[in-house]
Amino acid sequence: MLSVHILCVGKLKEKFYTQAAAEYVKRLSAYCKLDLQELPEERLPQNPSQAQVDAALAKEAAAIRAKLPSSSSVIAMCVEGKTRSSEELAALMAGWEHSSAKHLVFLVGGSYGLDEALKKEAWVRLSMSPMTFPHHLARVMLLEQIYRAFKINEGSSYHK
Repeated sequence: MLSVHILCVGKLKEKFYTQAAAEYVKRLSAYCKLDLQELPEERLPQNPSQAQVDAALAKEAAAIRAKLPSSSSVIAMCVEGKTRSSEELAALMAGWEHSSAKHLVFLVGGSYGLDEALKKEAWVRLSMSPMTFPHHLARVMLLEQIYRAFKINEGSSYHK
């Protein structure tokens, strides 16, 4: 069974996000060994300077790196990443199944995104859209798209 990890900065608090995420986690259990971890988001003042944001992102990146399993392919979810269709994500995931990496790891940053150095280290940078979404919603959207990719690859009618 595939090993898929999602490392998220920030904790889901809203009930509707937690319920939606839980539904997709349940659905994904039939397709992969899913490990979803929440890492703490660094506290920042109300109007942080760029230096404060950069320092916080660097600390979050260190926490993320500490959680990365060895032999993993990392996909950084970021607005400047490449947008892909659901079919392209499914093909990417199908191709990964045949790679030497043992773990596929998706990174979801907090409200300020991900550290630039961490994004550069990623195997792939992926964007959901040029639009801005709350990072909590992005997590739910990512879970749904991973589920959709598995359904596409099995030939299911879920993806129409």
